[in-house]
Formats: sequence, structure tokens, C-alpha cells
Amino acid sequence: MSATVAGKGSSGPSPVLSAAALIGPATFIVSLGIVVPLLILARYSLNEFDPRLLMVEAFSPSNYARFFSDPFYLATFWTTLRVSLICTLACIVLGFPLAYVLARTQSRFKNLMIIAVVVPLFVGNAVRAAGWMTLLGSRGFLSVTLMDLGLTGAPTEIMFSETAVVVGIIAVNLPYMVLTLQSVLEGINRNLEEAAFNLGAGPATMFRRVLWPLALPGIAAGTILTFILAMNAYATPVLLGGPQFRMMAPLVYGQFQLNNWPFAAAVAFILMATTLVLTVVAGMMASQRFRD
Repeated sequence: MSATVAGKGSSGPSPVLSAAALIGPATFIVSLGIVVPLLILARYSLNEFDPRLLMVEAFSPSNYARFFSDPFYLATFWTTLRVSLICTLACIVLGFPLAYVLARTQSRFKNLMIIAVVVPLFVGNAVRAAGWMTLLGSRGFLSVTLMDLGLTGAPTEIMFSETAVVVGIIAVNLPYMVLTLQSVLEGINRNLEEAAFNLGAGPATMFRRVLWPLALPGIAAGTILTFILAMNAYATPVLLGGPQFRMMAPLVYGQFQLNNWPFAAAVAFILMATTLVLTVVAGMMASQRFRD
């Protein structure tokens, strides 16, 4: 009897300690692989650059001041922000109908349809950009087809423009938006839509009053994901935009190539801070709207 009581009184490790033991190694590895290099890069961003000595140890905000005082770098920043917002909005507009069809279809080919959305993710961004180059080039498929149909009398110049970059980034990010929305829309009971129709709501009213609010968590998640990917796009702007089209990620890489690590680190942190601030604000707005 006493042994039984003693057994009941003994306690094992607490849930907090068990969770810490499970996530501790992963947290340590992430800290070493991400946090520590970021801290080092932050320190580099406060150093100065000398063409002869390369990086000179200092503690100066001159690199950040240079970025925000130079019209060239500010134009690059606003171009990156504009392209990212356009691509994100386009992914929402294009991705929502496809995600809704995937979520509501009863076809036996549904799995194949989902696979068709996933397959592009297995192809690298550079390879997909190269495919768009063969399509959008002045002698590409689109230009030649328009000329053969008599719709244009000269080659159509789409490559090495903001339009080409936007198209390429949308093609890369759209599957992420579709898959995120599709998983959320599948969790929305279809009876709610039918109830709205039975109460006299039209398709537009049902979408605005029922479907959109319930899908808002998925919309917010997909928006944040696609926006982050667009802000940090590298291969697509370089290959489809050409040397004259400037975005932040290629700018960071270009500065590293010039061995100007302090300024490259500052640009990288400006890009990261802008992305984090905008995504946090978007998440807070979506959460507030969902609670309302």
C-alpha cells in the first residue's frame, strides 16, 4: 500500500522541461546558423569601406545614411516595394479562384490538379526564368506568334522590363498562394455558402460577407509569404529585368561582389527590416479584421 502511494506521489519531468529538451537542439542549431551570422552582418554594416583596405572597423551609420540620401538607391527600394505589392495583389486575384475550385471540386482528378500546382515548385527559379526568356524575348514565341498573326509589325519588346519581372515573380509565387488558400477554403463548411444563397445573397454578396472573412487567415498567410518571396527575389529580376532593372536583392549581391561588405550588409538589413515591418503590420491588420 505504501509503495503504491509512493508511486503515485512521484512525478516525472515537467512538460516545460520535456518541451525544452525537444526544441533545445533545434533552437541551438538555428541560433548558430542564422542569428549569429546576422549579428556579425549587423556589426559589418556599421563599418566603413576603403577601396584599398576594403573593410575598415568603425562604428558609424554612414552606410545607412548613404542609402537613404542617394536617389539611385531610394529608387531601387521603391521599385522593389512596388513590384512586390503588384505581384502579391496579382497572386491574390489569380490564386483565389483556382484555390476555390481545388477546395470545392469533387472530381476524381483533384489530386492530379493539386499535383499540377505543386510541380512548378520542384523547378528552380533560374530555370523558370530562362523559360520565360524564351517566351518573352524579342525573337521568342510570343513575339513571333504576334507577328505571324499580323497583330504586330515588329518584334515585341517585353524582356528586360518591369513587366517581365512582374510576370516571372507571379509565376514563381502563385503556387504558394494557391496552396495556402486551398487548405483554408477546404475547412470552410459549404453549408455556410448555401445558407447565404438561401437568404437571398448573390454570389458577390456571399463572397464579400461570408467567404472572404472566413478565408482571411489564409489570405493573410499567403499574402505574407508571397510578399516576402517577392521582396527577396534575385534570379527573376536579374534574368528577366536585365542589368538596367534594379531590385534590392541583386543590389546586395552586387555590393558583395565589389567587396563592399559594410554597405552590402546595410542594404541587406534595410531590406530585411522593411520586409519584417510590413509583414507584421499586415498580420496585425488581418488579425484585427478577423476578430471584428
